[in-house]
Amino acid sequence: MTDTPKNGAGFDRRMLDGLICPQTHATLRYDADAQELISEAAGLAFPIRDGIPVMLIDEARKIDP
Repeated sequence: MTDTPKNGAGFDRRMLDGLICPQTHATLRYDADAQELISEAAGLAFPIRDGIPVMLIDEARKIDP
C-alpha cells in the first residue's frame, strides 16, 4: 500500500505535473467525473483507463472549444 493520493479509478493527480498534451504541449485539466484529461488548447479529452492516462491522439475524444 502507498501513501499516494488517488482519486476515482486510481488516477494519481500528481501525474498532471508531468503530463502535457501530445499535440500542443499545453497543460491538461483533470475531469474526475468523466475520468479524462482535457486539453483546452487542442480541443481533446484523453481517457483515463484503470487509472492510466491514454495519451494517444487517436484515442482522444474531440470536445467543443
